[in-house]
Amino acid sequence: MPAFWLRRTVLVLACASTAWLAACGSSVEKAFQPQRLIAFGDSMAYLGNAAGQGRYTVNDGSVNNWTLQVAQRYNRPLAPSAAGGLSFAQGNARVSAKPDAAGNPATATVVEQVDQFFATQSVQPGDMVMLSAGTADLIVGMRAVLAGSQSQAQYLAQAGQAGADLAAQVQRLYDAGMHVVVAGVYRLGRTPWASALGQEALLTSASDEFNKQLLLKIEPLGERVRYIEMAGYVNPINDTYHRPWNYIGFANSKDPVCASVDPGAGIGTGPNQVNSALCTSATLVPGADVNAYEFADQVYVSPASQRQLGEHAYNDVLRETW
Repeated sequence: MPAFWLRRTVLVLACASTAWLAACGSSVEKAFQPQRLIAFGDSMAYLGNAAGQGRYTVNDGSVNNWTLQVAQRYNRPLAPSAAGGLSFAQGNARVSAKPDAAGNPATATVVEQVDQFFATQSVQPGDMVMLSAGTADLIVGMRAVLAGSQSQAQYLAQAGQAGADLAAQVQRLYDAGMHVVVAGVYRLGRTPWASALGQEALLTSASDEFNKQLLLKIEPLGERVRYIEMAGYVNPINDTYHRPWNYIGFANSKDPVCASVDPGAGIGTGPNQVNSALCTSATLVPGADVNAYEFADQVYVSPASQRQLGEHAYNDVLRETW
């Protein structure tokens, strides 16, 4: 599905809802200020271990995750659950299915992360949830297509179902009285992984199908739900229709900046591939300027790209509509 078609369709569906007033050219009373931040999701939201290592980007000590960038802008704490914080996101986690992208059945799905929160925490006034997932599901589905265990049509249906499943978790959090910020997936068809596979079109279609089903399900929840469009901020190069006005381009949007090859399952794309969860300032491509690269590994993005996503979430969506 072309990017501009998806965006136009979403806006037609959504302009009646306060979740989309910023996109439709309107405004709402800025009444909500979060008092506590909570996060769920997969590698895009994962904050690593208690020491902050193992994030799926360059682990260089910077603000290198979009949820942390939003937290910084609100001046609110956010730490991994492993360190006693309220970010329950897990690397390689899928929305509702197991095993995870790397084949680990012990990784908590997004559904299980939300279960854990409700089992151990009470909802408080001023709670804001940040939620991003779906990339791991798209990786698993693509690997199944490559292995011949499912068809392309089945893959697209699976991607759409994962989007609907994520929307169901948004509904749970909304029903509990929480404000929810949910990010769709960016187009995996524009990643170095897609280029290496020659599967740009299929991975783009699967990404768009995930987002479409997510959006269709959450559109009625506009009062306390905001959607963050990652697709416009990850590799919009050569997309005249979809390049956001405040997008900061990167000198290299084709190659990973990390050289941290993982002989194991890594990010789920196969053995002996770059795994940014192992990447630090000491494991970069020789001579690389990390701020000039969009991608850390073949799928996940650099700290600069993560920060840009967080700035987009805060400035263009949350500050404008809450």
